[in-house]
Amino acid sequence: MRRHLIRTALLAALALPAIALPAWAQSNIRMIYPYAAGGSGDAVIRILAEKAQGILGQNVLVENRTGGAGRIGVRVVKSSAPDGSTFLFTPFAAVTIYPVVYTTIDYDPFTDLAPVSQICTFDFGIAVRADHPATTPQELIAWLRANPTRTQYGSPGAGALPHFFGLLVGKAAGVEMLHVPYAGTPPALSDLMGGQIPLVTSTASEFVQLHRAGKIRVIATSGKQRLPLLSEVPTFGEAGIGIEGVGWYGVFAPAKTPSEMVARMSKALIAAIAMPDVQARFETFGLRPTGTTPDQLGAIQKADARLWEPIVKASGFRAD
Repeated sequence: MRRHLIRTALLAALALPAIALPAWAQSNIRMIYPYAAGGSGDAVIRILAEKAQGILGQNVLVENRTGGAGRIGVRVVKSSAPDGSTFLFTPFAAVTIYPVVYTTIDYDPFTDLAPVSQICTFDFGIAVRADHPATTPQELIAWLRANPTRTQYGSPGAGALPHFFGLLVGKAAGVEMLHVPYAGTPPALSDLMGGQIPLVTSTASEFVQLHRAGKIRVIATSGKQRLPLLSEVPTFGEAGIGIEGVGWYGVFAPAKTPSEMVARMSKALIAAIAMPDVQARFETFGLRPTGTTPDQLGAIQKADARLWEPIVKASGFRAD
């Protein structure tokens, strides 16, 4: 009888947290990813959703809401009820520089969204053909200065951060870069290897396979530290060239979501990111796991907007 009572009490105690959860914590959670399935960003949020589901005791469902270079997914979250059931997982451009990039945009990332947590960071890089005469960042800058009519560079698309990263390289060299937008990194790299363009800028992890195969050469990356997947490639900073800038993924909630709901999700994400298997998976994508508080993400968001806004404006680029 005593064992039966202990067992009954234990089961009741275990059930208490679930019973005590408020109504908003018992429904499914939607995590909106504003791009198509299949890429590294989609893989990251699905890994996190699975882990967060176990931590929160709720279903965390990933929805791909594509279109408008990420803007449609942001609008879905902006328009959702601020009840802790909908969150946005996005690369940082949509929540920092899009108001400067796009002529018309129907959301304000600083007032329509509430920061939750930065998830990870990633570096940009610049690559040349394997037979290019430049082998170091200093040699690339010298080559650009000596060949001002050969400054064409490809990137995964107009208005994305690799586009503006290429402009930073030109600024450091004192030359005017000619941007050639592509529909993704693979076609840009195909033209690079074919000799149609001399340079390509993109997320550094996109270069790893071809660099290791000796088909292209990554000259430098943009972070403070070397990327583990490209440990032999220097950063611009360590070469004494003042180019630095990293991208990131972050999670946001609709504005006016109660702070306790934001904090609950933030803590769950931080706990998930700290798991060794999650960190290992991130590193295979060329991502550096972070995990921040809402206030820290808000500060990062504003700082990066200040960093990139003058670069975007100086380029004269505006998307319709």
